[in-house]
Amino acid sequence: MVQHVLVAPDKFKGSLTAAEVASRVSAGLGVPTVELPVADGGDGTVDAAVAGGFGRITIEVTGPTGERVPASYAWQSTGTAVIELAEASGLRRLPGGHEPLTATSYGTGELIADAVRRGAGRVVLGLGGSACTDGGAGMAQALGARLLDAEGRDLPRGGAALKDLARIDLSGFLDISGVEFVVASDVDNPLLGPHGAAAVYGPQKGATPEDVTTLETALARLAAVATTTHGLMGAVEHDGV
Repeated sequence: MVQHVLVAPDKFKGSLTAAEVASRVSAGLGVPTVELPVADGGDGTVDAAVAGGFGRITIEVTGPTGERVPASYAWQSTGTAVIELAEASGLRRLPGGHEPLTATSYGTGELIADAVRRGAGRVVLGLGGSACTDGGAGMAQALGARLLDAEGRDLPRGGAALKDLARIDLSGFLDISGVEFVVASDVDNPLLGPHGAAAVYGPQKGATPEDVTTLETALARLAAVATTTHGLMGAVEHDGV
């Protein structure tokens, strides 16, 4: 005879959060249950961590189109932070529709910076549900990187601007040398090519075929400059961050 049932759902995207699904399933079973909402790195990752016992920290950050928005991350007193790309830089943060060429991951970098300054020794970064295809450039800018064109001018935020990238200056980058980063994601697309970030995920964020070409060129430039100057940019890009 069943004594307990563990109810551990992910969200039903577009209708119910993971916590709401767990609550409704539990109500319908009629037996003792343990509710444990889960997530795949996308929307709801912070909520799942909070349901598992983490606290919640909410600050104001830059949304994908430059507006200021309240965004949360999960915090454990041992120094672990769970940060969700979709929380600060997600599709749900687009007030006026998609902006595939200019949307930025800057706000996610602000969340990371806040957690590091609070003493985080471990950051779990959930990737998924983003509104941007900037290769994480905005996130790096928020952490102190300067992305410069050939004239030494700072690039505007957004993926398309990266086509003019000439140099990356990390002299003002936040010290994260003692922080462990763990990526939570359920995809492993390459950065470039027909299965890459722009080609696969760009259209989901409103990119036209012409936009995809622009973003592909820009991401290739980012990879080339980063590899040449700092040995950065591995081959994997998750959900077009």
